Amino acid sequence: MTARERVAKLIKVWPRVYPDAHTELTFKTPLELLIATILSAQCTDKRVNMVTPALFKKYRSAKDYAAAPTTEIENAIKSTGFFRSKTKSIKGATSTIAEKFGGKVPDSMEELRELPGVGRKTANVVLGNAFGKNEGIVVDTHVIRLSQRLGLTKQKDPEKIEQDLMKLVPQKYWAVWSHWLIWHGRRRCFARKPDCANCEVFKLCPSGKVFLRTGVARRPED
Repeated sequence: MTARERVAKLIKVWPRVYPDAHTELTFKTPLELLIATILSAQCTDKRVNMVTPALFKKYRSAKDYAAAPTTEIENAIKSTGFFRSKTKSIKGATSTIAEKFGGKVPDSMEELRELPGVGRKTANVVLGNAFGKNEGIVVDTHVIRLSQRLGLTKQKDPEKIEQDLMKLVPQKYWAVWSHWLIWHGRRRCFARKPDCANCEVFKLCPSGKVFLRTGVARRPED
């Protein structure tokens, strides 16, 4: 089975397995999603969702974040880790939004990448989930792991993995594809001990057969 054939079969299976797959970051506006996504780096969505309610209540606009004292934001997000660099990204991005984009989060990849601290992954999250635009595929640790295990890429660099996936997955599925893989990574295909015995897509996974035979979670070509 080729990688393209495997993707075609997975697209039929994933909706039955995870019909409600969506981002697990809580947000109401594009700005809230942008902030939550920045905070989610090296942090669980659960922890981010514990921090953001108070943050979103206190800061309602990009200008509010931009004008807030640095230490104030740092203290508010400290539990998400890397709070100094995240505060720098939040302040930089919101300042640019307020000054250059009229206070509104831009809705194109090119403009989002102009925001300090916003890389392609964050831009893809915002575009796909706040604006419903499929301009790319979010590649996080779960997507990296599952893409390799499913034999869809041999790359290790996130942007190269994204390019491989964009060639295989029809564009209309780009946003939800990430959700399917992330949900499966969190619920079944764990990093150290994947639950291959109960995996809903085991028949489509070349790595699953390797794991059950050897007990080692690795790609079939390793």
